[in-house]
Amino acid sequence: MHTRDIYDNGFDEESGRTLSEQACPECEGRLETDGGETSCGACGLIVDSYYLDHAAEPRTFADDDTSKERTGAPLTETRHDRGLSTEIGWNKDANGNSLSETKRRQLNRLRREHTRGRWRSKAERNLAHGLGSIKRLTGALDLPYTIREQACALFKDAQKADLLKGRSIEAIAAGSVYGVCRINGITRTVEEVTENARVNESSILNSYRTLNEALSLPAPPRSPQEFVRKLASDFELPPAVIYRAEELAARAHESGVSGGKHPAGFAATCLRVVAADFGYTVVQRELAEAAGVSAVTVRNHQETVNALLEESE
Repeated sequence: MHTRDIYDNGFDEESGRTLSEQACPECEGRLETDGGETSCGACGLIVDSYYLDHAAEPRTFADDDTSKERTGAPLTETRHDRGLSTEIGWNKDANGNSLSETKRRQLNRLRREHTRGRWRSKAERNLAHGLGSIKRLTGALDLPYTIREQACALFKDAQKADLLKGRSIEAIAAGSVYGVCRINGITRTVEEVTENARVNESSILNSYRTLNEALSLPAPPRSPQEFVRKLASDFELPPAVIYRAEELAARAHESGVSGGKHPAGFAATCLRVVAADFGYTVVQRELAEAAGVSAVTVRNHQETVNALLEESE
């Protein structure tokens, strides 16, 4: 409780006068309180700015997820315990001072016991291993944090559905990353994921098919248009070629001509045909390598793309 609530009068040591609660100590003007701030109406002196909000805490109900907690780091899906675990430091304290030899030995013992008790079961240990693989893979692919969170959530759903039994944890983690990229329309081919993963391409595709069948992933069919701009950036083609190739790829996807074909390979063919129409030469083998397909794949779609180009003209 504030002293103003206890004493009705105050004593000014400089003047020796007894002042009332409503008098200004400088000019004896009338004090006014507004918004928790007490000031003099005559001279403007702020006498008291102390304010305590006595309002009740926000109400929460049984079906409301609103939390009253005001401390701690935000929860995250990228940790097996959602970020509630404790990290024990090494050679320095919180102030940056070096620890003594005795204290370092003590922390080493605590860290060892903490590591042993970090996982309550083998399932938690597998979960931590899989989430660590997702974190490494999304970092290597330069994917945003939201994609990492979604991939980790998908991996947890896969573990709850018992999809990890008899399968590689690395493969399920890579399949989760690839599946989330498919769901969000991010142009990351399975070849790119394989380059940064620790398993082969067939394992990643099998894991993705398992996740898709068991969890019914909302992954739409991929359009070749998504890969045109990325492929064109490797060959420094002008914007007119890119725009025309994207139109051609979009038309092929809408008409169903590109259905069942490798989207990156079909996009490479569209880019090569349009570039040749504008007078630019792109080596078929280099374009196929950038798309992650063989040169035969690019060559086989050429007649289809030429027919679309003639129809549009």
